[in-house]
Amino acid sequence: MGSAHTVVVFGAYGHTGRFVVAQLRERGFVPVLSGRDGDKLRAMAAAEPGSETRPAAEVRPASVDDPASLDRALAGAAAVINCAGPFATTAAPVIEAALRAGIPYLDVAAEVEANLDTFAHFADRARAAGVLIVPAMAFYGGLGDLLATAAMGDWTAADEAHVAYGLNSWHPTEGTRAAGRISRERRGGRRVLYTNGQLEYRDDAPPTLEWAFPDPVGTRSVIGEFTMADVVTLPSHLAVPEVRTYMTTEAARDLSAPDTPAPTAVDEHGRSAQTFLVDVVVRRGGAERRAVARGRDIYAVTAPLVVEAASRILAGGTKTVGVAFAGEIFDAPDFLRALSPHISLELRQ
Repeated sequence: MGSAHTVVVFGAYGHTGRFVVAQLRERGFVPVLSGRDGDKLRAMAAAEPGSETRPAAEVRPASVDDPASLDRALAGAAAVINCAGPFATTAAPVIEAALRAGIPYLDVAAEVEANLDTFAHFADRARAAGVLIVPAMAFYGGLGDLLATAAMGDWTAADEAHVAYGLNSWHPTEGTRAAGRISRERRGGRRVLYTNGQLEYRDDAPPTLEWAFPDPVGTRSVIGEFTMADVVTLPSHLAVPEVRTYMTTEAARDLSAPDTPAPTAVDEHGRSAQTFLVDVVVRRGGAERRAVARGRDIYAVTAPLVVEAASRILAGGTKTVGVAFAGEIFDAPDFLRALSPHISLELRQ
């Protein structure tokens, strides 16, 4: 184990990776920049050369096809955060390297299949090695899981959970598009949902519905059964046999349109103008509980989510080992409140 403040960011020069590196620096960590393109890493490091109070970022190029390079990248680090999608390609090699190094692994994977693979292939090995692996520690997957867990409160089970994404737009990164292509290929073009306690794959079109979001979004048209990583994260530790996710139709159209541009920065932090409201509803019998998060830029907000998780893990805030998702290993309401500079939280129980 190395310095408790040194965290390797694999895929550091990507859109989300840059937010994660900036957040690590803000929180007092020493990020190590890693990824396959050494020129991009060096250019990124040169853009922020360091100062008397903050050392320049170290650059360690590595490729998922070269285990030795990954070992060099992780040497002496306390943890690794994988921001390099598609995670169907990158997750397993970086996890293998984390297991060899004996350090926690976190990623920001939104891919249903990649998260299922991580749980299936590494749960036993990570538990035996005493290493914690936290996939989907991001806007999609991690945030919904934390909100659902907080909404459940003292309930030990619920009949259903609904996660509705009220995005005013969605300008996808190239990584998002590539991950979507791989997921569609792996599913043979089918869609997936979680029902009756298991995943089902279907060939029919998802329904278009109306969802009554809290203010300021209001009632909006949504694509029902627009399945995201929540169908993996929530059922992994919550006794909920039905998990449904929804996406505002305008955001779904943006995502599917081939000419939708990538996100454009509009402030000094690099955030886009996109806004979001995530509305999570859990129901048991005739009772209903709700958790709502509001914020800006789904890619930017992933950074405080994953860095807060890394900070808590490295501070000894969890004794969990193996593969686990956010809601299982953290005090969900406390974690969400810690994100108050980045999201507003509302719990209705």
